[in-house]
Amino acid sequence: MKHRRISGRRAAVAGAGVAALIATGVTFQTANAGEPARVPQLRTLSAGAAGKLASVLDRDLGAGAAGTYYDAKSGHLVVNVLDETAAGTVREAGARARIVEHSLAELTSARTTLRRDAAVPGTSWATDPRTNTVVVTADRTVSGEEWAELADVVEGLGARAELKRTEGEFKPFVAGGDAIAGGGGRCSVGFNVVKDGEPYFLTAGHCTEAATTWSDTGGRRIGTGAGSSFPGNDYGLVKYAAGVDHPSEVNLYDGSAQAITGAGEATAGMRVTRSGSTTQVHSGTVTGLDATVNYGNGDVVSGLIQTDVCAEPGDSGGALFSGATAIGLTSGGSGDCASGGTTFFQPVTEALSAFGARIG
Repeated sequence: MKHRRISGRRAAVAGAGVAALIATGVTFQTANAGEPARVPQLRTLSAGAAGKLASVLDRDLGAGAAGTYYDAKSGHLVVNVLDETAAGTVREAGARARIVEHSLAELTSARTTLRRDAAVPGTSWATDPRTNTVVVTADRTVSGEEWAELADVVEGLGARAELKRTEGEFKPFVAGGDAIAGGGGRCSVGFNVVKDGEPYFLTAGHCTEAATTWSDTGGRRIGTGAGSSFPGNDYGLVKYAAGVDHPSEVNLYDGSAQAITGAGEATAGMRVTRSGSTTQVHSGTVTGLDATVNYGNGDVVSGLIQTDVCAEPGDSGGALFSGATAIGLTSGGSGDCASGGTTFFQPVTEALSAFGARIG
């Protein structure tokens, strides 16, 4: 196992960044002058507070950062680091430090190699901070010859990557039918947003690439496509027609709704919930970040959130959220809600930034 040190300057910057958390409501106890040295206290955090702390530590540790994940059972943020200097900074912030072998830069380099040498339809890869590796997954459509090629590339990456097989098939979750319908396909509304003072909604880009006019289950036109990005990304924007209600909430399919007040980033280990027009509401955990999926039709999408939440055709574009915070838009995956599976989500913050929109 390799041990590395961050510079004194970086450690000082990290300390300044952690101190700045006090102003944003993420605090920890400090000792008064003259008192005995204080033992850092491990803090119990909500998923949202853990995400904020993770963002600050990831930025401040710089090259010493190696990923974070949220331990939902204990309520602790776990931060991967490369040496004891960085570990001390993490502990001072109230998080649990874990010394690992590979930096985020090394894992990013592994993903770059995979994109160049192993972009086989029916495969995906994502960074798993819990194992400090890039997990490469091949679906049932990957042939024996292609599997052997993948295995060679993954073996060349050494301990930075591991290869797995899934019985399902990676595909966008779009289907013919009703719900929000357009171009003969069915998708789901993600989140209602505001752009330039006007109401819109976000959904999947592979949906808005296929249709420009969208209707509700009764056939009434509810909106017109206003922006789309697919492949590469998977987000789309639809402008509401006049007179269509657009509350900032997600349908829970039990007669109630979850109010959505803002957007946030996913953290590995975070508990999340998905709502979609086919399978309605299901929950699970974020299992990987910055995932790349090579869908069977050759479309490649990167920067996705990987989860163990199930989904099925027609759920595409549907909302992934944690409490009142918007997290992602359903892209695709494998499996179903009878046997389970893997589902990928487009981060909603990226879509909001691209369109100049906000939750509302």
